[in-house]
Amino acid sequence: MRTNLNTLAVVRNLGILAHVDAGKTTVTERILYATGTTHKRGEVHDGTTVTDFDPQERDRGITIFAAAVSCAWDGHRINLIDTPGHIDFADEVERSLRVLDGAVAVFDAVAGVEPQSESVWRQADRHGVPRIAFVNKLDRAGADLDTAVASIRERLHPAPLVVQLPIGAEDGFRGIVDLVRMRALVWADGADTAVEEQVPEEMREEVQRRRRLLEEAVAELHAGALDEFCARSTLSPGTLVAALRDLTGSGDGVVVLCGSAYRNRGIEPLLDAVVAYLPSPLDVPAVRGLRDGVEEDRPADPSAPFAALAFKVSATSTGRLTYLRVYSGTIGKGDTVFDSGARRGERIGRILRVQADRHAQVDRAVAGDIVAVVGLKSARPGATLCAPDAPLLLEPPSVADPVVSVAVEARRSTDTDRLASALARLAEEDPSLVVRTDTETGQTVLSGMGELHLEVAVEKIRREVGLDINVGRPRVSYRETVGRGVSGFVFRHVKQDGGAGQFAHVILDVEPLETGSGFEFRSTVVGGRVPQEYIRAVEAGCRDALAEGPLGGHPVTGLRVTLTDGSTHVKDSSDTAFRTAGRLGLRDALRSCAMVLLEPVVEVTVTVPEDAVGTVLGDLAARRGRVTGSATRAGAAVVTATVPLAELFGYATRLRSRTQGRGTFTARPVGYAAAPVAVAPR
Repeated sequence: MRTNLNTLAVVRNLGILAHVDAGKTTVTERILYATGTTHKRGEVHDGTTVTDFDPQERDRGITIFAAAVSCAWDGHRINLIDTPGHIDFADEVERSLRVLDGAVAVFDAVAGVEPQSESVWRQADRHGVPRIAFVNKLDRAGADLDTAVASIRERLHPAPLVVQLPIGAEDGFRGIVDLVRMRALVWADGADTAVEEQVPEEMREEVQRRRRLLEEAVAELHAGALDEFCARSTLSPGTLVAALRDLTGSGDGVVVLCGSAYRNRGIEPLLDAVVAYLPSPLDVPAVRGLRDGVEEDRPADPSAPFAALAFKVSATSTGRLTYLRVYSGTIGKGDTVFDSGARRGERIGRILRVQADRHAQVDRAVAGDIVAVVGLKSARPGATLCAPDAPLLLEPPSVADPVVSVAVEARRSTDTDRLASALARLAEEDPSLVVRTDTETGQTVLSGMGELHLEVAVEKIRREVGLDINVGRPRVSYRETVGRGVSGFVFRHVKQDGGAGQFAHVILDVEPLETGSGFEFRSTVVGGRVPQEYIRAVEAGCRDALAEGPLGGHPVTGLRVTLTDGSTHVKDSSDTAFRTAGRLGLRDALRSCAMVLLEPVVEVTVTVPEDAVGTVLGDLAARRGRVTGSATRAGAAVVTATVPLAELFGYATRLRSRTQGRGTFTARPVGYAAAPVAVAPR
């Protein structure tokens, strides 16, 4: 037992998080190279990276699918997940963060905190994942560590604790000063490892000042460090490391390191920081789930009952892989596990240690492991797998509602069944993809998180299944809400067709919700005129009515419904009657309300040469965009605007043509806004 727990103490499960093109995949490649896992440095631009192994990732030069790899450093095993940076694949990040114990957030030293950096940081906040920050690309023109740190402080609001300073700037960046151990690490041109040296003479005064600032910041946040600081007016390296680890785990501070992954500078100190500051499975709280409706904790103990969460499913040429995070217990090849959601048993065929698209078979997996298993037939992402004699249900990762849809059909009618199977497999692998049949047109509709998300999904079918597919123009998911409500709306549901009839009488108030989203139901009925069980039926019926609004059949949100009165019949009233009354009554009430159509809007950050700003602003205005900010950064203009999602289709091509290929943009959802009547979808 003691040996197993000691083994868990040297495990680190972490993810690499960042905005598109901040260098996540390059950081991962350099980690694999520094740990001896690979013997050649992979490059994104050459399509030779380990984690971006999918043909589409190599063609597009971006990470699309979260990839897991394992490596060893300083006696520790590091299970690492390289996550996507594009907003369309935020669901991949969400599922990964659900099973990670820590993360490295990568920031561009020129751009600082970018929109998707902020989004993934907030996702990590929701999951309580401790992070350290790595400011990358210090060799770029315009790179500045202090500016990047200031953006972390201003936009993400943690206390940044800078533990390294760069030696040299831009092209002259050649090393770092470690403020914890007061040493310099210098990389010669072409060298893969650093040479430890004395702090350069010209930097010593600044280094002493920065070390003092670091000690003061840590002492202000950590009680143990404060005691030593007050007694000695300084902090020992051991105290500083222990305090930084505590602050990282609590989220009260974020350790900031720096380097250039492309030039392989700063990676070994980053690995040292992962080991020193990020938690092991033993350091995080025991996973909590439900057993027979009662909360139960499962500790990270190999001898405890088995519990694991499936966070990714992938169909490969060798079979269906289900990626698991094992929280407690042990499983071996051939064991039977219980899927708590599907309420069925599954047999583990093989257990694999994952190295992106390569796998090594292992005999067993224990608490703290991230592995893939072969043989599970029904487990979906978010499924809980547990010991049959100790069932447990863990909270699955949340899945965002899709915002963009396209109609898809096979060009040859004989391929219709093959397309249906391929779409079903896609939705099984990626819960953020939704496949449905339009009841009015009979078309098959594929919905996802963005234009690129759907483009990748369709291309995957074309490549892997070999199908020719026709794709309709993308459509966005609209919503409807109440602009002005109604009071005292009376609805009677009376049905008599032989035998027991149906009777329900309800009076409803409908009003806008102050928050602008969601649905609230309440009852002010007095005197038992509507029994409590019928009130619950009315609420269920009202929720049924929210599926289709009166403007265009879109989902309804942002309203409060109050049941103020009603009456029953001694024989004909029932749950069914009152549920029907709730559904039909709210549907009629909404037709009497002043309804507002809502369209999804996104925050767009456009980076263009300064001489193209006018053109870009005019184009954004033509797309009903509202500019919210602008700045100049390293010779380029950065414009932020809020734009309706429907207006962004094809924007990437338009931006490239208007800026001679020099403009780029990113977008992140910010919610819904009222749509002009002129753009209402037919």
